[in-house]
Amino acid sequence: MKIGWIGLGNMGNPMALQLIKAGYQVTVYNRDKNKTADLEQAGALIAETPKSLLDAVDVVFLMVSDDHAIKQIFESEEGLLLAETSGKIMINMSTVSPAISKEMYEKSKEKGHDYLDAPVSGSVKQAETAQLVIMVGGDADVYEKVKPFLEKLGKLNIRVGDIGAGNQAKLAINSLLAIYTQGLAETVLFANQNGIKTDDLLNLISNAAIGNTFTKIKGDAILNDQYKAAFALKHIVKDLRLAKTEGISSALAQTTLKTFENAEAEYGEEDLIAVFKALK
Repeated sequence: MKIGWIGLGNMGNPMALQLIKAGYQVTVYNRDKNKTADLEQAGALIAETPKSLLDAVDVVFLMVSDDHAIKQIFESEEGLLLAETSGKIMINMSTVSPAISKEMYEKSKEKGHDYLDAPVSGSVKQAETAQLVIMVGGDADVYEKVKPFLEKLGKLNIRVGDIGAGNQAKLAINSLLAIYTQGLAETVLFANQNGIKTDDLLNLISNAAIGNTFTKIKGDAILNDQYKAAFALKHIVKDLRLAKTEGISSALAQTTLKTFENAEAEYGEEDLIAVFKALK
């Protein structure tokens, strides 16, 4: 089967590369053509539009920023739904609303295509090493068809329910991620205010029951004053707002959303752990 990939940002680029390395013929499209050069060098074919990409492949993966980008890719003049073809599979790996997935599922179905929502948990390093966790919503038979591709992208993939369920699971995970990030930032600040050095605190956390990979990576970012975005703070704000729309209303969730919204204007383009600077 021939694969198409749309969206070559921090995550999409290494994920598409995994499929090329696995021996699949991959055709890519990105609005910014400068981002296609390294994949073309690795053996990818380049499509000029989403519509022309769909004509050339059997399965299309999407990894873009938000609902607006999805609507553009599907419904613009050169969008996927304008292609004169049918029988393709769309796999939307973006973190978007369950509502947009349900809408695109129905519109894809009208054109004779299948659609899955399959967002991922993990960041750039996990994308580069095929260690992502993938949560899938959609028809079980379609999921079984594409499992071999998903296995090249992550260490775990699970169908969690019907269309939109993958998006729901991702919003739940990212809500916890945001709460945990704020908790780590506040913990470091509290310790610092009481004369405890950051490296000593992080060493203690890493060797305690609450230590984990995330604490190590984001703790090192604080320690080294390094906030280059692996997962931009503005994106966690978007995800928390989506989760709020879907009904999350706990005190923790509401406080965390407010904290990250307050940080977005100054630190939106930096990594989400830059909330540490905002709280400081």
